[in-house]
Amino acid sequence: MGTIHGICVSEEKGTAKHTIPAVDVIESWGLDGDAHAGTWHRQVSLLGLEQIEAFRARGVNVAFGAFGENLIVEGFHLRTLPVGTRLRAGEVLLEITQIGKECHAHCAIRQATGDCIMPREGVFARVLHGGTLHVGDEIAVDEIAVDAGPENR
Repeated sequence: MGTIHGICVSEEKGTAKHTIPAVDVIESWGLDGDAHAGTWHRQVSLLGLEQIEAFRARGVNVAFGAFGENLIVEGFHLRTLPVGTRLRAGEVLLEITQIGKECHAHCAIRQATGDCIMPREGVFARVLHGGTLHVGDEIAVDEIAVDAGPENR
């Protein structure tokens, strides 16, 4: 069991995400009002609070959303969950579709610090069932997928 500590959206691609207290999550789309939502496999991005705190402990003060993440989750190491794993928070049901991503060359955090955790710690999901999420909501692994191998990590 985990907890949602932050919800972040950006209205335009290429702009920093900002925190909001709650959001409607739209089935087969993503977070209402987020520019990265759409009919693709990366509708919602998630990053672990523990990984953000470890990055901050290196002396870098980063706000929630700075890595481009939509949801900041505490309670489990997201990148260890295989593709296909389902996460539930209230009525919202997400399915992990990708673990990590290639970092684009102009990432502001990488330029400033020489590192960015989203490419190795972030996970992406599609929305199987929508609903409303609030900061403080519980989130849990609903179903762990059979690991398809290291190519999905």
